[in-house]
Amino acid sequence: MTISHAAKEMGKYCDSITGVEGSLGYIILLIITALGYMWINGGFQMNGSSKQVEEEEEEETPDPLRNFTTKQLRHFDGKVNEKTDDQKPVYLSVGGTIFDVSKGRDFYGPGGPYEVFAGRECGAALATMSFDEALLDDLSACDTLGVGDKAELENWHEKFEHYRCYPIKGRLVPDTKLPSPERTISAEELAKYDGNNQDTPTGDHEGYGTNPIYLAALDKVFDVSFGGVEMYGKDGPYQRFAGKDASRALALMSFDPKDVENTDISDLEETKVKVLKDWVKTFEEKKGYPVVGKLDKNL
Repeated sequence: MTISHAAKEMGKYCDSITGVEGSLGYIILLIITALGYMWINGGFQMNGSSKQVEEEEEEETPDPLRNFTTKQLRHFDGKVNEKTDDQKPVYLSVGGTIFDVSKGRDFYGPGGPYEVFAGRECGAALATMSFDEALLDDLSACDTLGVGDKAELENWHEKFEHYRCYPIKGRLVPDTKLPSPERTISAEELAKYDGNNQDTPTGDHEGYGTNPIYLAALDKVFDVSFGGVEMYGKDGPYQRFAGKDASRALALMSFDPKDVENTDISDLEETKVKVLKDWVKTFEEKKGYPVVGKLDKNL
């Protein structure tokens, strides 16, 4: 039996079942249409799992919110990192909320029409549709906007968060809101900032992206919530150092509880003290953790 003869016999059979002449062609067209629809809308379901579910499972867990100083924010301007030759992400702050707008690099990155906003607080500038340099990095300018401009600022925030779906990375903390590096902090006060507080920041820390996390080294107290939340925050690998004078442990590169609890470094060799100084230099220069006070072990 030839293929054409078999097709004719199949056609007659379908016509006898449906009562419609030429029904086989309609059935084939219907099957093709159904297959095309399923392909366009995500493919077949297999083992009870759709492509959409698989894509949702593949989404990365967002980084915990962190705090940014103005200087730290300026780093994320989308330019090429001279040390790695990689493109840096593009962040900007809208009324203190920092968004990762790297997906909009053509607009906010180098050469884009809004590149002046990259790595800057630009809430007041966006609200007033201005490129005035005086409005950049001035978070307080958002508080003095008129009613109409404040509504426009909220529209920009809404657009970034819900329409463009730019990830929120944290909050900008102006230098004027940072504690004085000259203030004295007791060991008891230091211990309060151990990375376990997951509540919304209030009081002196209202407007922060996350509560401060303190770590002392060489009598300087650093707030490592400005970029070190994953490492020193709750369940982080270095949380054991949070809220403590970690000088000895850092110098010895030790996780031993005896070294973490012991703050004396007077018996350490000079090579170990140098390691500690290198840690402090990294905190200050590479990480940019702000110094928020001096530790007084006698208090």
